[in-house]
Amino acid sequence: MDDQQKDHLKSYGIAFWVLAKNEEVDWLLNYRGGSFLTHYAKAIEDECKIRGVSYEVLPDAKTDAIIAQVSDPSVNMDLVKLEKAPKMAVYSPKTKLPWDDAVTLVLKYAEIPYDVVYDEEVIKGDLPKYDWLHLHHEDFTGQYSKFYAGFRFSSWYVDDVQQQEAMAHKLGFKKVSQMKLAVAQNIRDFCAGGGFLFAMCCGADTFDIALSAANTDICESMFDGDGADPDAQSKLDYTQAFAFQNFTLDMNPMSHSFSNIDVTQTRQVDRAHDFFTLFDFSAKWDVVPSMLTQNHDKVIKGFMGLTTAFRESLLKPGVTIMGEMKTAGEARYIHGEYGKGQWTFYGGHDPEDYQHQVNDPPTDLSLHPNSPGYRLILNNVLFPAARKKKQKT
Repeated sequence: MDDQQKDHLKSYGIAFWVLAKNEEVDWLLNYRGGSFLTHYAKAIEDECKIRGVSYEVLPDAKTDAIIAQVSDPSVNMDLVKLEKAPKMAVYSPKTKLPWDDAVTLVLKYAEIPYDVVYDEEVIKGDLPKYDWLHLHHEDFTGQYSKFYAGFRFSSWYVDDVQQQEAMAHKLGFKKVSQMKLAVAQNIRDFCAGGGFLFAMCCGADTFDIALSAANTDICESMFDGDGADPDAQSKLDYTQAFAFQNFTLDMNPMSHSFSNIDVTQTRQVDRAHDFFTLFDFSAKWDVVPSMLTQNHDKVIKGFMGLTTAFRESLLKPGVTIMGEMKTAGEARYIHGEYGKGQWTFYGGHDPEDYQHQVNDPPTDLSLHPNSPGYRLILNNVLFPAARKKKQKT
């Protein structure tokens, strides 16, 4: 999985395919960019050829030498066994909206199967069927991604509002915001019970905002039919959030910003200098962040979104920053635990589309098979397959 690999993204699909055949895969952390090792079978070799994935067939002596190398206490490498293909779900609307989602794009490109669930399935209690859940570009506050100012007369916006309101009433809620809060709370409970949660863009910060605003109304009348609570800010309960604390809401319905968690409105970073750096964790001691940061590059191109990056000063103690632009105080890639489960938040919309706009065509990943930004997404896909190790600290 270093620069010799022709298609990094499809390589994850091969690893997932092998796991789905009830075979093990060894993930060699920090060895040639985080390579995968599995037993030889002609079917696996044929699948690599079909998918255009580079591979090497190694004699037993060479394999033993590699395992000895990564197991050496003096080197920052380790071997993690992946044992079972996780059951995947993507929280996404069933109707077509005028934007795509980076995670579904890369899952399809890598040929990794997943189910689509949305509000009805979540409220009905389907999440425990799955090991891993991704939150599609979503606004859990019930403000329709704050697209009111620019798109309230667009047919897709009008249709989305009607469909969301109809579903809320079907499920017994008076408001879409109440339905979305219940969905967020169900997702929180999924994670508490041992699930793995991955969210990008505004799916990350609005999730925390919705949980924190459970006891107040932050939606103005154009979103839910009545005004927001003028004391909403003082009624936020940050203890309910996964990652963020002490943030200030943006209550202006004409603004595209939800709060000061996101840095998009205030950042002064031009595209030519927009990069973030991955941390170099100890593979033997910090196994989880080491898995989540495996890459052939450590400096990743930045990319924007409704939520571009997270303000570091608003992160809760205990949140692990895995990628940041330190000079700007921006965390781009963060991780933490909640109950028995774990979550990862990734800022920005599409790692290979710097400033994705509504109605822009989806990214063709065949043009970006070695995208280091997309590799971070796929690290999260395989992460739940890892054999659990006893903590050393």
